[in-house]
Formats: sequence, C-alpha cells, structure tokens
Amino acid sequence: MGFSVTFLGTGAATPSLERGLSATITNIDQTLCLFDCGEGTQLQLKKFQIKSSNIQHIFISHLHGDHFFGLVGLLFTFHINHRKNPLHIYGPPPLKEILRIQMEMSVKELSYSTIFHSLNSDHFMEVCEDEKFTVTAFPLQHRLPTYGFLLKEKVRPRKVSHQFIENYHPPYTDIIRIKSGEDYVMPNGQIIPNQEITFLEPQLSFAYCLDTAFYPPLAEMVKNVDLLYHEATFMHDNVELAAEKGHSTTIQAATIAKMASAKRLMLGHISSRYRDLPSFINEARNIFPETDLAEDGMTITLRK
Repeated sequence: MGFSVTFLGTGAATPSLERGLSATITNIDQTLCLFDCGEGTQLQLKKFQIKSSNIQHIFISHLHGDHFFGLVGLLFTFHINHRKNPLHIYGPPPLKEILRIQMEMSVKELSYSTIFHSLNSDHFMEVCEDEKFTVTAFPLQHRLPTYGFLLKEKVRPRKVSHQFIENYHPPYTDIIRIKSGEDYVMPNGQIIPNQEITFLEPQLSFAYCLDTAFYPPLAEMVKNVDLLYHEATFMHDNVELAAEKGHSTTIQAATIAKMASAKRLMLGHISSRYRDLPSFINEARNIFPETDLAEDGMTITLRK
C-alpha cells in the first residue's frame, strides 16, 4: 500500500508564479485527502496530474482565504463532471453555511452528496476514520480558529518473510492463513510460530500544520511523526512580525520538529518576499538537519 504526499501550493497569502496557495494531497493506495484548498488548486491538480476524482476527504484548516477560496470551484467542477461518490468535508463550523450559500447560487442540487464535519474542539480529536487510516485534528495558534491534522495509517496485515517463502515454498493458501495470524504447519507436523515468519510494517504518519505561531504543545501532538509539514512564513530576523501575524519562523518550525522527534520536516507557507532560499533552509537545518523546503509539485514518497 503506497503512501505519498504532494505539495500543490506552498506560498503564503498571495500566489506567485513560483508558489501557489496552500493545498496538499496525501495518497494512500489511491485514496486521496486534500488538506486546504487555496485559490488555483484546481489548476495545480491538473498541472501535477493528480486525479481529483479520487479525493474522498477535504480538510480545511481555517477560514483565511488563501486556505479555502478554491474549494467552491472544486466542488462545482465535481458536479459538472457528474461525480457520484460522496465527499467528506472537514472545517470550522461557518464553512458549512459559506458553501451552502455559494453553491445554491449556482446549482439547485449537486450530483453527489457532501458530508460536513465541524471542527470545533479545543483538544486532540479523531475526526476521520477510513479503512486505511485515521485523521485527528488539533488546535493551532493563529488569529482565528485554526486546526492542524495528523494522518496516521492503521495497523496493516502482517507480511510474510521473503526468506521463509524462499526456504519453504508454502502454497498460496498457507500464505493467506499465515497473514491472518496462523502458525505454519510443515508436512512433517513441525510448527513454526507466526511471529517467527511474519513482520509488521510501521504505521506511517503525516502532520499538516498551517498556519500557526510558535506553539510548543504542538510537538507532543505530532510526536514521532514521519513527515511534518510546518509553516515557516518568515526567517527568524522577523520573529516579532511572525508573532504579530500568528505565524512561525524557520527556527521555530525546526524547533517544533526537534521537540517532536519528527523523522523529517518540510517547510511551507513561504512568504514571497524571500529570494535567497538556501539561507532560508539553512537557518532551519542548523536546528533540525532533516529539513527540506517544500516546492509546488514536489512529491514525498513515504512508501512505494
């Protein structure tokens, strides 16, 4: 089962020729989740060849326009393309009424059903359970109610050791039983315990944290995450401006990653004022070496 993350828009506030507005896709075995949907997201989906019809869940972090102004257009496109599959939308409570008003001005009834899930909790809370993964939401520190999201795989079936298969050549029916937890009984009656011939792959995880000021409690919420996507709107010489705007700096994002023992950090929501990107990324790497800068169209593959 594959697991990848594609950054569609990595800029802040207003789009540029280099960076679109906030939007990120996760792909777990062709089940897609969209995190935020800034203006222009539809074009980015086409540009980077993402099959938007596979989007099953859309998570909106907060109601600043650069994070959701592209949503109504995407919903309308689903309709004119005759989508039938239900679509789950997660966001702050006012978003439901905003979408109702916008859509009613265009169509009487969508070709598909939408299920809206209100995010109004002030603590860590599971908001989505798919057969392959769960998504939890948690509050961030911004100028209006804002949520981060942690997507985590469910425990997957045990995998049979390749070495065992090469040594014993078990029939396919036995492999199925072994995957379900049974021991292997050899033709001579000898029993090989299941734990000796199978293994569990790790549960991979991805955290989406845009927008937020420096917020140390966040580190515990995303503890040991495999890939942390954290905003870094400013370099650290603008730390006071970052605090005033409810945003983070490169060093603050790296500090959260270090506190969380994250495996890897990607920086996004980059202000268009910055042109010297090597200095931008190196500032964070001084704190957390496993840091990279997200770029529009970049895909991080956690599992092929």
